[in-house]
Amino acid sequence: MGHAVRTGTIWVAAVLVGLGCAGRAAACSSIIVTRGAASDSSVFVTYTCDWWGYGRLDYTPAADHAPGDSLRVANRWIPQVPHTYAVIANRMNEHQVCTSESTFDGRPELVNPQGAFFYEELMAVALQRSRTARETILTIGDLVERYGYLATGESFSIADPREAWIMELIGPGPGGTGAEWVALRIPDGHISVHANASRIGTFPLNDPANCLYSANVISFAIAKGYYDPAAGQPFRFCDAYAPSGMKEFHYSDTRVWSVYRRAAPSLNLSTDRHRGVPGSPPYPLWIKPDHRLGLREVLALMRDHYEGTPYDMTRGLEAGPFGTPSRARPTTWQVDSLDYAWERPLSMPGVSHTYIAQLRAHLPDPVGAVLWYSVDDAYTNCFIPFYLPLLEVPEAFRTGDASQYNWDSAWWTFNLVGNLANLRWCDMIRDIQAVQSELEGDFLAMQPAVERTALELGRQDPGLMHRYLTRNTVVASATVMRRWHELAGELIRKYNDGYLMDRDGSAASPGYPEAWRRAMLQLYPERFRLAPPAGGTAR
Repeated sequence: MGHAVRTGTIWVAAVLVGLGCAGRAAACSSIIVTRGAASDSSVFVTYTCDWWGYGRLDYTPAADHAPGDSLRVANRWIPQVPHTYAVIANRMNEHQVCTSESTFDGRPELVNPQGAFFYEELMAVALQRSRTARETILTIGDLVERYGYLATGESFSIADPREAWIMELIGPGPGGTGAEWVALRIPDGHISVHANASRIGTFPLNDPANCLYSANVISFAIAKGYYDPAAGQPFRFCDAYAPSGMKEFHYSDTRVWSVYRRAAPSLNLSTDRHRGVPGSPPYPLWIKPDHRLGLREVLALMRDHYEGTPYDMTRGLEAGPFGTPSRARPTTWQVDSLDYAWERPLSMPGVSHTYIAQLRAHLPDPVGAVLWYSVDDAYTNCFIPFYLPLLEVPEAFRTGDASQYNWDSAWWTFNLVGNLANLRWCDMIRDIQAVQSELEGDFLAMQPAVERTALELGRQDPGLMHRYLTRNTVVASATVMRRWHELAGELIRKYNDGYLMDRDGSAASPGYPEAWRRAMLQLYPERFRLAPPAGGTAR
């Protein structure tokens, strides 16, 4: 995806974002952690771009623009601003402002094909023009009011080092103007999750410090018949613009419940909502975790297949003999006119890219903002720290495409290991996690020293600091690529053809787990017996 910058009568293409996910991510998850809920007073925003597409990272540097310059978005030109800020991955800018999203669709009649902005372009342009989360929200509102919104409903995480917000937005329908939206500031000390279902219910109308909204958000719903004030119920954005059904309960609320049950087990949240029990209340928009979360814990929240719950995707016949949590798409299907669905976790294959944005008010912007970034499934990848400004995108994250395998591409390399893991998940995942833990542990352990060095260099020469942080990212990326290539080779060597190979080349035959063999015998009691049953013949 890209935009064009026009100067006078001459225009040239300029990269806006090239995430692979730019093909429109219809299924994503985001966790927001406020600074009072973080052990080091960071604000964290996580994102999984759950769309099969090539995960290539692009970086848009800061730029000055002349009067009369314009920017092409979708089907029209809009005026450019005098200065735009540097943005990495269409998700974080040089002033420690970060966004993420998840699509909730909403009422299909509210899609406006004449609008200029899809959500990807909307976030990118807003980040290029904003220095705070609040300013980003207002910029998004202004852009859609002026030029229109053409996508379905969207939830946005929008944060800076001091504030974290959730914003939800939906269009006015064909030929309409603007969009209807509301944004709520998450109370400090709390966390929130959104995952493909509208989450904002009621909101205050006279609290601009904590709530912003479009002028017609309620009156438009009344005019369309989505809300009747005479019914005596308070206005709820999600009920008016994106009422939930069984799909949202199962597909979206299970993810929200799982993050909350891990961050705050003391709440003992019921499973009724995500199993579609009639009358069950929605999960809170935000909760207070049982203890403040560190970066490692936030990262772990992204790696989840409901392990240890009745919905554990590594158990059961559908997980196969080796407990793989991966499910082939589509995730829903019909048998005899009845609808069914696999569980839908936060961590899944077919992911373009994933990240954790770490935003810190006590550090200058070039050091305070870190995008812990990777591609493919969070469960089997490795997160690498990216700082801004980024003077060079590591080769592994700008190489290749989805049409041809490329050994030098991070996306293909992580996909290779992730797909290998499905062959014998229960064993291979331990080998993957050992390397993953070592590398990520090293990055976390070295982070204070790297940042102290960067700050010292910055006092001498800001340019030297930027070169140092860029080189740190490039070296870290190269280290991960080398280790992941070695890991792929080790997995093939160790588990070749179903054997378990020792270092000396001797092979054991571990076979299938006993629990799975017993499950097979329940389905086929006589099929695999070496002798026919007494008094009969083998079938």
